[in-house]
Amino acid sequence: MATATLHSASLRTGAEVRAAVRAGLLRHPTSGAAPDFVQTNVAILPKDAAFDFLLFCQRNPKPCPIIEVMEPGQAEARLSAPGSDIRTDVPRYRVYRNGTLTDEPLDLKAFWRPDLVTFLLGCSFSFEHALMRNGINLPYYGTSRNVPMFTTNIKTNPAGVFSGPLVVSHRWVPKEKVVRAVQATSRFPAVHGAPIHIGDPKQIGIKDILKPDFGDPWAPSRPDDVPVFWACGVTPQAVAMSSKPELMITHSPGHMFVTDLKDEDLAVI
Repeated sequence: MATATLHSASLRTGAEVRAAVRAGLLRHPTSGAAPDFVQTNVAILPKDAAFDFLLFCQRNPKPCPIIEVMEPGQAEARLSAPGSDIRTDVPRYRVYRNGTLTDEPLDLKAFWRPDLVTFLLGCSFSFEHALMRNGINLPYYGTSRNVPMFTTNIKTNPAGVFSGPLVVSHRWVPKEKVVRAVQATSRFPAVHGAPIHIGDPKQIGIKDILKPDFGDPWAPSRPDDVPVFWACGVTPQAVAMSSKPELMITHSPGHMFVTDLKDEDLAVI
């Protein structure tokens, strides 16, 4: 197996990121990779569970904004990333069986089935470029570290067999830039859009802001930094653990599938 030698920030397009991942040269989180290209969360389910999950996404567009849904057994994201292979082009995957995490493979060759349906869901890494351009520092951006993510006490809207808690990603924002952060991310509803909570983490069930459920801890850099929370595409993993479907395959948190779509193509304002 090739050794991971590339930093995500050195990769400028979605195709470059996918090629590096497929070659085994990129295995860490993709924040900062391919600026201005849409990154996506991944959820893969058997066909008999796919309609319920599609309905779940429709009822929960903040955490699960759909970028593309692929045909059963289809490995190429033909609309968003022609030439891609969902089985090899994500830096690290997770396999949940009956709600339990059983494997974290580097590819899905041994797990692939002809009945599997892939959902690509918008990711907040896509709007991080806009946050950076507005002077909001993200210390993990372009490094091997990950954004902190938390399971909240906010319930998603159930659909069929799927239900569970909302997961959020967290970023510290200087007090004077909170409005800019809201404005910058509101332009991108297809990648989670505006924050769902600003301020006291305990109000959404987060007991310790320095102990994330997924990703890496991030301490504030200034006394007036404000905690800001966005809906997160790791929500399907929390839902998998709660709903216990026979099989759900996902990306490992922070290890995204990067498309050929441009962020600005999805902007609405």
